[in-house]
Amino acid sequence: MNSNTNEKINQVSENTLVIGIDIAKHKHFACAIDDRGRVLQKSFPILQSRIGFEGFYERLLALKSAHDKHEILIGFEPTGHYWMNLAAFLTNYGIPFVMVNPMHVNRSKELDDNLQTKNDQKDALVIARLMRDGRFSYPRILDGVEAELRNGATLRSKIQEDLNSLQNRLIRWLDRFFPEFPNVFKSFGKMAYAALEMTPLPSDIKGKTPEELLFLYRQVEGMKCPQLPKAKQLVEVAQNSIGLTEGLVMAKYEIATLLSQIKLMQAQLDELTLQLTELAKQLTDYDYLASVPGIGDVTVVDLLSEVGSLTQYEHPRQLIKLAGLTLRENSSGQQKGQKRISKRGRRKLRSLLFRVMMPLIQHNLAFKHLHEYYTTRTINPLRKKQSIVVLCGKLLKVLHALCNKKTMFNEHQMMSDFTNLQSAA
Repeated sequence: MNSNTNEKINQVSENTLVIGIDIAKHKHFACAIDDRGRVLQKSFPILQSRIGFEGFYERLLALKSAHDKHEILIGFEPTGHYWMNLAAFLTNYGIPFVMVNPMHVNRSKELDDNLQTKNDQKDALVIARLMRDGRFSYPRILDGVEAELRNGATLRSKIQEDLNSLQNRLIRWLDRFFPEFPNVFKSFGKMAYAALEMTPLPSDIKGKTPEELLFLYRQVEGMKCPQLPKAKQLVEVAQNSIGLTEGLVMAKYEIATLLSQIKLMQAQLDELTLQLTELAKQLTDYDYLASVPGIGDVTVVDLLSEVGSLTQYEHPRQLIKLAGLTLRENSSGQQKGQKRISKRGRRKLRSLLFRVMMPLIQHNLAFKHLHEYYTTRTINPLRKKQSIVVLCGKLLKVLHALCNKKTMFNEHQMMSDFTNLQSAA
């Protein structure tokens, strides 16, 4: 048991009223116990409303007085987003609260009655007893710019998902009515969208010369220099297209609708990204994070929205654990299990680190050098994916050091430190 757990256990004394709350959408349930786990108040409901919250606060005061308690510790499992309103209410009243891991609640609910029964009243008691044992964590509530970044980044992610969905529908439309189109345009660039807007069907292209197509495409906003070779290819593939030839009126209406939605959503995405970048620049961490070659504005925004300011973390191990990059091992007796990452943490943060590591390995000399060393060293060489996992943790350590020491990234210094460490080993 580490010292951090001891501190949590010590926080629950004989003067502490422990309240465990099971969170739901419309009605929460709370249970009160003392430092020895004895039930002081059986589970009671809390309505998700102002009246419900005020009634809960009055009951807290009554329980403190009735049982001669001077401190209150409230905890709940973060079920979706339904806990946020109650957390904001408690914060306004200066009442501390903690978080209990839902997985711990699920695995310990059978300890008291040896039954798989699950209900809100039982879960509230389980949560309270986990708190008494120090099995909780302290939440960090984002505010100000950090809260704006979290909400904006979530919205940006949703818009990107919707945009990807629209592009998939566009591909499905092409597969039916113009399957040869992707042979000309490998990706959806400006000219591809211009062609779909002005001449979406093969029948719209037949009988026209490449020069006539270029004249049509130049009328599209933002399309200044369409490529003549692409126009010639379009004319060629349209002559022998196997696309459907029935229902073309609604087909053209469908493609026009898709293109307008994609155009609108892309404009919203660009505007939102610009606003989020301006917000991120207000944080002192921005300049230090952006000084790392291979890390762009979008990456900085996503990172800050996930973890907040890196100066709030005492040690980079906290960030590594938050990303689910800590190693786990299943060993018993003489059998040695294989080590894998736990994946217990923020999935979005872990995904972000993996995405950013690829350009870092290509364009950042220090990380490129480290990747080559890990995969080619004579003793215990790593596979490429294993090396990337190690480098993700290394990146978090570097970023944490930059923000806390308030210094810019120096790849030559990083390479020099690694060379000296390697020589000493």
